[in-house]
Amino acid sequence: MFLKKLDFRRLRLTLILWAGLGVAAGSSCSKETSPQPEAPVAVETHLLTSTLIGEYSPTALTSRVSGIPLAGALVRYPIRVYKLTYTTRNTDGQQITASGALLVPVTTQALPLLSYQHGTISPDGEDRAPSYYSASSEVYSAVSLLASTGYVVSVPDYIGYGASKALPHPYEHAASLASASLDMMRAVKEFCEKEKVALNKKNFLLGYSEGGYATMALHKLIEEKFPTEFAVTASAPGAGAYHKTAFANYILGSNQDLSFLSSYVWVLDTYNRVYNINRAPSYYFNQPWATQLQANPFSDVPETPSDLFTTTFRTTILNKTDAPMAAAFRDNDIHDWQPKAPLALFHGTADDYVPYFNSEDAYKAMRARGATQVTLHPIRGGNHFTSITQYTLEALGFISQY
Repeated sequence: MFLKKLDFRRLRLTLILWAGLGVAAGSSCSKETSPQPEAPVAVETHLLTSTLIGEYSPTALTSRVSGIPLAGALVRYPIRVYKLTYTTRNTDGQQITASGALLVPVTTQALPLLSYQHGTISPDGEDRAPSYYSASSEVYSAVSLLASTGYVVSVPDYIGYGASKALPHPYEHAASLASASLDMMRAVKEFCEKEKVALNKKNFLLGYSEGGYATMALHKLIEEKFPTEFAVTASAPGAGAYHKTAFANYILGSNQDLSFLSSYVWVLDTYNRVYNINRAPSYYFNQPWATQLQANPFSDVPETPSDLFTTTFRTTILNKTDAPMAAAFRDNDIHDWQPKAPLALFHGTADDYVPYFNSEDAYKAMRARGATQVTLHPIRGGNHFTSITQYTLEALGFISQY
């Protein structure tokens, strides 16, 4: 395994911004896949356990966002926070136990279900997994405030965190991000039925960065495979790397320094493992970094693609002759399909971590397929980190219409 240490400073900045914000915050290919509704089968139970973490009053929730003018005025209900464990499938198809956080407003009113997919958690940031409900996590302030406005919020840890922390996280792997999120929604639904929590059959999806990618993958999975189980009311993914093939070409064809190359090493490691390509680090990386990554998964790498990646790897990707890795990229291209529910794409135009073209390509491809309810919302001049506040405000405003 040659997982590379992430840019911790920037990733932690993302989490700090989320925590301080506190504002009601499968494969794809060029052919469209017609939705295939699930066949009637015996009901499968996903929920394993539920543990109450705590109940939090409007006053307590308001205090978490005391530095944000008017944010506290959005608080409406007390919330109860639970840790759920549930069954899902790993990337090899094996059943595993996963976990996540569930936020439930204290009210008898029937409420919508919102699945919130969290952003990248660095390998040393296990305590930020949603089910720990730590003060440094996205779920503690912004997402808690969102729940208090009147949403039952499902927040999967994903595979590799929480109850499944012994397993490698399949970073930016669309199928497993989507299935882990969907199975968490199923567990939440089972919990609500058991505990008499009323849901009103509206289902919303939100998430930023890796969470934006997971949100798009989840929306696609639900509409194409399980449209009668969870009808998506609206989704608003932010700054996701939806077009993996184009992103690979952008990186490997670049002569500029790229600050996110450490994250891309993680993506390559995931695809190399999940798709059983199983090449040695020396195929992908020049020395001395190949040896460093073999010995120490968290060693630093250069920011210049030509310094880090071997000529062979760069050339075969750009010339489209690396069939195994090209197939892995295509399997994780989730920009070109036809969503039916309203979908708003948010992205900073100056994003230097996940380039803006990912959302622009998705918008153009979806509109070309006749998806009339897809909209593109550029955040002018925003980069991957400065765009978070505007994304949160506008995404929540978007879903509130429905």
